[in-house]
Amino acid sequence: MKTFKKLKWIALATCIQLAAWGTAWSQNWPNKSIRIIVPQGAGGSTDQVARPLAKLLSDELGQSVFIENRPGSGSVNGTDVAAKSAPNGNTFLAVAVSFAVSPSIYKKLPYDVSKDFEPVTQLASFPNVLVVSSSLPFKNVKELIAYAKANPGKLNYGSSGIGSGTHLSMELFKYMAGVEIMHVPYKGGALAVNALLANEVQVNLATISTAISHIKSGKLRALAVSGKSGVSLLPGIPTLHESGLTGYEYDSWIALLAPAKTPRSIIEKMNAATLKAVQSPEMKTILDMEGAKPVGSPPEEFNQFLKSELGRWKKVAEFADIQPE
Repeated sequence: MKTFKKLKWIALATCIQLAAWGTAWSQNWPNKSIRIIVPQGAGGSTDQVARPLAKLLSDELGQSVFIENRPGSGSVNGTDVAAKSAPNGNTFLAVAVSFAVSPSIYKKLPYDVSKDFEPVTQLASFPNVLVVSSSLPFKNVKELIAYAKANPGKLNYGSSGIGSGTHLSMELFKYMAGVEIMHVPYKGGALAVNALLANEVQVNLATISTAISHIKSGKLRALAVSGKSGVSLLPGIPTLHESGLTGYEYDSWIALLAPAKTPRSIIEKMNAATLKAVQSPEMKTILDMEGAKPVGSPPEEFNQFLKSELGRWKKVAEFADIQPE
């Protein structure tokens, strides 16, 4: 009995000591390099925001912050790596809207989006732009919808992949407009825009960064933007809501998460550093070039936003009967 009590006290003392070390360690964070996992390939919209952010965070935190691209399985692979990483403040995850869609598409994920991550902040938001080839007769959204209703299934639209923002924003368009336009997924936004230029598809709700050069050259015609307001890069282009699709609003987003059980003090420090970075003149210039806006939000606010997004895209995924590739 004495031996058991002694062991019990030793175990208790060890736990107390480990907790003390953990507290001291988190207070000294960051004490080594930090990786931000991007679960898509290099060059995508998430990557284009995460890379300059990493540089600004390196300067702010005094430690190396680097990007690790982990593409595959609709962002599931890289997200799973982050979910299973040690919650020590050395790993973070940059996610896009597809993070909130995956639970409605995949019957079984290797992680739980609500339980395996700690919210840090929403980084940025940006609308898409509804574009058609300049060779087509549609001059505005009403003409496009009228043709689609009169010719169900005769139009195709391209996206950057199943479950991507360009896919979901178009499915939301179809749902609200009551039209049937066939989906053709591509392995990336640039390929989907190239398909539009080649008339393989006729419509695309593309990211502004992938379409802007073709809009300026006159090869593509911008009909509307998907957000709640216009975009300075596309002066004179109305929103879908203003174009007659009342209530339509879609802004893609990029956010930062940490593995579950990451100490609160680390979350708060990373949040403060990230908010300073996304509001910096350097980051605002980069985001302006993408047609994006900096956000920066407290962890609790982003958590509530994420919950609303999970519910919203569940409805759209059920309507579109979206199946994984």
